Amino acid sequence: MLPGSMPRRRRYRHWSAEEKRSICRETRAPGVSVAQAARRHALNANLIFEWLKDRRFAPADAVEAAPVFLPIEIHGAEAPAGRIASPAHDVHGRVEIVLATAHRLIVEGPFDADALAKLLTVLARP
Repeated sequence: MLPGSMPRRRRYRHWSAEEKRSICRETRAPGVSVAQAARRHALNANLIFEWLKDRRFAPADAVEAAPVFLPIEIHGAEAPAGRIASPAHDVHGRVEIVLATAHRLIVEGPFDADALAKLLTVLARP
């Protein structure tokens, strides 16, 4: 800066609500990451993550995502072929579930599968 000159004020970009919605929709396209969208629009990825948390800007499928089944691994003794425990009956054994939030739920011994399913529904809410 030259002596006697005034410092320049930093100008912040203002994003309209429609621009925020458009950028948030981009992040939901197959194969597009938040980081890629951020680079494309010359902004910080953390800002997009904040917009995605806001129901005004996030795509509807991002806010109200339907539950999905994830792959599991079964360790130890396998259940007899063709026999599946009914969810209404008590089940014996050990179940370990790691949620997307990195929380771990371990259930050992007899448990009610319906009660466990209800608990997981509550834990999976944002």
